[in-house]
Amino acid sequence: MKNYKRNLITCALPYANGPVHIGHLAGVYVPADIYVRYLRMRSRETLFVCGSDEHGVPVTMAARKEGCSPQDIVDKYHGIIKNAFKDFGINFDIYSRTSSETHRRNASQFFRKLYDEGKFIEKESEQFYDPEANVFLADRYIVGTCPKCGAEGAYGDQCEKCGSTLSPEELINPHSKVSGAEPVKKKTKHWYLPLEQYESWLREWILDGHKEWKTNVYGQVKSWLDGGLQPRAVSRDLDWGVPVPVEGAEGKVLYVWFDAPIGYISNTIELLPDSWEKWWKSEDTRMIHFIGKDNIVFHCIVFPSMLKAYGDGFILPDNVPSNEFLNLEGDKISTSRNWAVWLHEYLQDFPGQQDTLRYVLTANAPETKDNDFTWKDFQARNNSELVAVYGNFVNRAIVLTHKYFGGKVPENLSGAQIDADTLAQIPAFRKAIEENIENFKFREALKEAMNLARLGNKYLTDTEPWAVAKTDMDRTASILFTALQICGNLAIAFAPFLPFSTEKLNRMLNVEPGSWESFGCGTILESGHQLGKAELLFSKVEDEAIQKQLDRLEKIKAERQAAEAAAAPKVAPAKEECTFEDFEKMDIRTATVLEAERVPKTDKLLKLTIDTGLDKRVIVSGIAEYYTPEQMVGKQICILANLKPRTIRGIESKGMILMAKQLDGRMRCVRAEECLCNGAVVG
Repeated sequence: MKNYKRNLITCALPYANGPVHIGHLAGVYVPADIYVRYLRMRSRETLFVCGSDEHGVPVTMAARKEGCSPQDIVDKYHGIIKNAFKDFGINFDIYSRTSSETHRRNASQFFRKLYDEGKFIEKESEQFYDPEANVFLADRYIVGTCPKCGAEGAYGDQCEKCGSTLSPEELINPHSKVSGAEPVKKKTKHWYLPLEQYESWLREWILDGHKEWKTNVYGQVKSWLDGGLQPRAVSRDLDWGVPVPVEGAEGKVLYVWFDAPIGYISNTIELLPDSWEKWWKSEDTRMIHFIGKDNIVFHCIVFPSMLKAYGDGFILPDNVPSNEFLNLEGDKISTSRNWAVWLHEYLQDFPGQQDTLRYVLTANAPETKDNDFTWKDFQARNNSELVAVYGNFVNRAIVLTHKYFGGKVPENLSGAQIDADTLAQIPAFRKAIEENIENFKFREALKEAMNLARLGNKYLTDTEPWAVAKTDMDRTASILFTALQICGNLAIAFAPFLPFSTEKLNRMLNVEPGSWESFGCGTILESGHQLGKAELLFSKVEDEAIQKQLDRLEKIKAERQAAEAAAAPKVAPAKEECTFEDFEKMDIRTATVLEAERVPKTDKLLKLTIDTGLDKRVIVSGIAEYYTPEQMVGKQICILANLKPRTIRGIESKGMILMAKQLDGRMRCVRAEECLCNGAVVG
């Protein structure tokens, strides 16, 4: 790998429409912070950049829900997010926002340069429009009934109930969230980045040049490229965002996917107005994006294509270590359903236990597949690993040193082979931690650090200094000298992962933060060095604290289920009983619609020519408000074949289609689970 002079580390900009939750932390911010701390311990010049993504539909939806302006929303959540990151120990060099004047100016200039150089194409298309509110509607502003599971309130891009990806055209009874009106299609003009023009270059750069990228990242990029890239809109009709800086673009803003990644550049300019280019336009800089898997396409295909189109020496990402998703108690984390553990609330409920969450999220990181966070696992890892292994070892070593040697590191007066053999293992732990961090395998790196603590625990258990002290203080001195060297190495090994407990351990050891180069390289604590006061490195998480969290989630689930039940369509009451003989009189069969047309001068009637397997006949059915003739042709349906013929609008109708009718009046054809031969008897 090339030896770079500096490292530019970016984190996906969190939407300022709500707080940060544990899914965000596990997927993006904790691994990025671990990596940055490691780089700085190795004295590698590093810039850590992030900020709030304050434009786009999620912000406007939150503003509408809370009855305030989008600016009010981003001001509120930008502050919450920024403070939560700081309190959690994630210290960006800059955490800015895309509503800043610097970003507005920079994003506008970026668009304008591509526009002036003819890098965009203009296209007119039909998009959904609210005829009452007189606004174009993003997919999330269109809601209706999910065609897959029947849930009400499904969005135009996704059903939160069943997780299906949707389009507005698929929704049943779609309506605008703004006014409640039924959306219509209306023509509008937008600018598009022709991604297909960069496809061959992307293949060479990524598929040939970055095979070391994580499998999930490389695979998703390959899938997109193999499917063929299409032009992607860089503008949209919205009243919140960076205005499109060209004439004739009134009421249009930069699309958030185009706007947000430019924020990395804008934030660097804001921090370093005179030297930002060395971080973005120097081949000596290594840029790494930490993101979640839902952002892979934007950071691996779209943003690089933007930078390629812009030119002017912009560097491209050397790696994009993306994680998968973290679930909560077996269910998908969802902001809209409040199914999450919010960082600012965690810090209130578990004061002083930032490192416990950092440890659990790293130990259970969704690096290769989706993982599940449970409060019981959180408690078990804290109590049985942090407290019982790491904390127990450190506490025993420091407390015994205070007890027998007045808190001073004793002299190595009576060394034994076990001492040398134990210390000789430390360089291997350092190497394993280094290799895993360098390859973005933070879960494995943390495991190696904890294994070093286990080594220390085993060493004390095997040597029993509390027992040896009864007869041989020289040997006790050597045992505790060795144990304290392990403590000093642990303070370095855990520093990237657990900054708060590392600071506490350094205070107990009475040392400055150690450099990575001293890890596993001889004596860290010299004989005679005075230790600080002994403290508990970690505290137990009690059952009551865990039960409180479980009760909160159970309450959220119960409230959601009650709301879903209240919104669920009711069913009609049962009719009077009939006998089996009554049922046997009905001849219900499958049939296929061959032709369909509207009955003249009617709004509800369709004339259907069908193949029943017995014959071809005509049925007149009042379903025109639910199905068009085109939708019915080729559809297999169920009919009552032996219903007495009846003349309707001068047309003899022989039979009746079986329909299912809900209380809201909506009707759908009753169909077989799979295609059957015409004339198959139902019953």
